[in-house]
Amino acid sequence: MREVEHPGGSHPATLILGIGELTTNDPSLGDAGDPTGLLRDAALLLDGGRVAWAGPESACADGVEQALGRAPDRVVGVDGRAVVPGFVDSHSHLVFAGDRSAEFEARMAGRPYAAGGIRTTVAATRAASDDALRAGLRRHVDQALTQGTTTLETKSGYGLSVADEERGVRLAREITDEVTFLGAHVVPPEFAGDAGGADAYVDLVVGDMLAACAPHARWVDVFCETGAFTPEQSRRVLEAGAAAGLGVRVHANQLGPGEGVRLAVDLGAAAVDHCTYLSDDDVAALAGSWSGSGDAQGTVATLLPGVEFSTRQPYPDARRLLDAGAVVALASDCNPGSSYTSSMPLMVALAVREMGMTVAEAVWAATSGGARALRRDDVGHLAPGARADVVVLDAPSRTHLAYRPGVPLVHGVWHAGREVVHPPR
Repeated sequence: MREVEHPGGSHPATLILGIGELTTNDPSLGDAGDPTGLLRDAALLLDGGRVAWAGPESACADGVEQALGRAPDRVVGVDGRAVVPGFVDSHSHLVFAGDRSAEFEARMAGRPYAAGGIRTTVAATRAASDDALRAGLRRHVDQALTQGTTTLETKSGYGLSVADEERGVRLAREITDEVTFLGAHVVPPEFAGDAGGADAYVDLVVGDMLAACAPHARWVDVFCETGAFTPEQSRRVLEAGAAAGLGVRVHANQLGPGEGVRLAVDLGAAAVDHCTYLSDDDVAALAGSWSGSGDAQGTVATLLPGVEFSTRQPYPDARRLLDAGAVVALASDCNPGSSYTSSMPLMVALAVREMGMTVAEAVWAATSGGARALRRDDVGHLAPGARADVVVLDAPSRTHLAYRPGVPLVHGVWHAGREVVHPPR
């Protein structure tokens, strides 16, 4: 078993030596033209919860003296293993109760995926106690941490009443620092049977529900899809959330073509997620959102290959997006219905095998790409000043994340400078 500690406590200055391959995601630290800032035979200094220095091990004495001015409190050797930034999972749904394994089994036998299965989880979540939901959330966050995820966004969306959605974001806020209000996930049963029920439910979402949830969330999201919410309803939700001070995210183009991607770009969303079915105009809009916007303000296309793995839908074409100049992130979409996995290493492997990405592109998308999808500049990289979120792989290179899918390659994890997953003893 791995020992998992929760972030907090002291941050000893730690020098990590013997790094065979260090992915910094700082282009200034690696070979010219390499956005992943790859260094070999490297060292990394952590201090006060931040990265203090990164560079060749041959230069570490001078680096430590300049950055720290004294000997580090601790020196750790990793024996030629690869080191990558902590994974940034920018899309998950972890406040839920119940089990949908029977639905998965039926889907594997040929039944198509549909958004309506969400209502099964809504019923179970509404019936669960706060303690049960909190324990489930903590369990899933710990599982993600042991797989190298050090920054994790999670959403509400399985309550769909004012009280239950408020409870969802409030519990998420206790455990994760990136919380999204997703009251507009689907129309709940008590509204679905009436003519105009979806519009009436949107009235609730943008009114009392948003007022109750906004204090606990950083983001607002909507499922803009056939079977969920129309583009017009989605715009109402997103504009109301933005007016309440929340950043904008969108679920779109998962089940078929639609207007969700262009709506997200039009509203300046930080990310639009799924992007399975894209028109040429969608791709152009995503790429164009970064023109003249700086490094942090365009709309990221967040791809969720765990969904396609679990639903047998076509995988999104990451190569098409990258070649057009769009910014791509990878996330798990961990949820009980369509992607019940929190493994970011698996997302990397699927992206390389099924979506046309190189290993370097997939690792960047799972780290810096996720950070951009959350508009964070403190995570997703290991340049000086970044939060010291470090993953040591039990492998000589990051390529093994795709080369050895399903193998528990995470050897150790530091979160904010504190070692929270220790190597097996």
